[in-house]
Formats: sequence, C-alpha cells, structure tokens
Amino acid sequence: MRLVRYGEAGKEKPGLIDEEFHLRDLSGEIDDIAGETLSRAGLDKLRQLNPKSLPKADPSHRIGPCIGGVGTFVAVGLNYADHAKESGMDIPTEPILFSKAVSSISGPLDDILLPRGSQKLDWEVEFAIVIGEEALYVSEEAALDHVAGFCLCNDVSERAFQAERGGQWIKGKSFPGFGPLGPWLVTPEEFEDVQAVDLWLDVNGERMQTGSTSTMIFGVKTLVSYISQFMRLMPGDVITTGTPPGVGMGMTPQRFLKAGDIVTLGGTHLGEQRQVVQAVEG
Repeated sequence: MRLVRYGEAGKEKPGLIDEEFHLRDLSGEIDDIAGETLSRAGLDKLRQLNPKSLPKADPSHRIGPCIGGVGTFVAVGLNYADHAKESGMDIPTEPILFSKAVSSISGPLDDILLPRGSQKLDWEVEFAIVIGEEALYVSEEAALDHVAGFCLCNDVSERAFQAERGGQWIKGKSFPGFGPLGPWLVTPEEFEDVQAVDLWLDVNGERMQTGSTSTMIFGVKTLVSYISQFMRLMPGDVITTGTPPGVGMGMTPQRFLKAGDIVTLGGTHLGEQRQVVQAVEG
C-alpha cells in the first residue's frame, strides 16, 4: 500500500494511492496515518479495503508529510562508507544517532526555508523507517515486525550550524522545513528487499547523489534493533537512515543551496519530492 496525507498544513486528511496512482480519501475509515493505524492490525484492516470503493480526492491538494503524530525523529549519521569518507570522518563501528526536531517535518513539495545567517545549507536523500509497533529491546530477527513502512526523507542540513556552533548536530538539522517526508508511506510488502532500494537527488536538474541502501553500513533490521536498546520506539516514530555520497559539503569546492534552488529526489517505490529553497522573510 501507498498511504498519503493531503490538505492544508496541520489539517491533513488520510488517503491512499491506488494502483492507477489516483488519490483516494480514507477519512471515512480512519482519522489519520498515525498511531494505531500503523499497527499490524491497523494496516491489515486497510489492506482489506477495495481502493476503488473509496472516493477519489482532488489531486490538486497539497501533499503533506506521510506520517502524522510523530513523537521522535531519529537520524543516523555516516551510515554509508563513501559519505563518511567525503565528510572526512572515520567509518563508525556503531550507529551514530542524533535527533531532528519533530517541528522540522514538512511535506514533500513544501519549500525548504533558508534560515537567517545560513551559509552552508545542504541536501541529503535518505530512506526512512516508520515504526508501527512499540519496540524496546527487539532482536534483529523481529525488527521488521515493528515497522509500518518506509518513506523518502530529505535530511536538510545547515552545516555551519551543525559543526561550527558548539556541538550537537540537532542545531543544523531542525529548522522548519528541514525534514520533508513522503510523498507516501510504503508498506513493507511493496519491497522485494529493503536493502536494495535505489536513491537519487538533483539540484537544479544536476545529479548530485546516486546510491542504494545495499551499501548501508548498518541495515534496517540492525538499526531498529540497535536503537530500541536505548529508547522505546513508538508507532509513528521515524528513523531516517543516512545518506549516500554526493552532498555539497563533500564537494571540492564545497557547494551549498541558495534561495531559488530546486531540489528533487526519489527512490525505488518511494515516489519523488521537489522543494524550492526560500529565504526566511525579515
């Protein structure tokens, strides 16, 4: 299934993308793509629906972030060896974890905001995990039983805020618009192998990143299990799993986003995102 949220920011309705890529309204069945809807039982209930029985929704609606009610937004750093190398950092022996503010989450077509004083705004295409069942001390073997699905994420990063402002990566990762999710949540059965998902990102039509989850240092099962050793993961929590090489910080000379730039990104079965960089007014 491809589940989606659409409508005005903060007032999104739940929806489903059918096999012909029509937007179908799920608001008569569920309140949101969140909470119990993401459980195994909740998703099984949706699988029993005939998509063609659901009313079509106007496709001109804004597409919002594909998950509502996110409690924790966990990110994994340096999870591709080539990206660690281009960043000038050692390949990690354990997953590097940091947080993005939940308030950074935005829709896949919403603008990226250029913060005041920003000089090093960067892009990162990523494969994100959405938790469906509470997870604490889960094994790798059981990890996927706790996953509702996967989505595309652009882990937008202000590198000066991240690395030059006294530590803690969350500073450079959390401005409004720095966490586009979607366009849709894709349930696990749509993937033959979650460790064989192609990813790409362009800036102004120029290919910057091309990668695959096959080259992750720590795979999906490992990450869910590992993170659950340190915190209780709850339905709707998001884990964005790191980026392949090709970020602006790693280029020679370095290249960063400016107002008016257009970022497009996508992945196998995940759909595509498009964002325009806009300076914060005032």
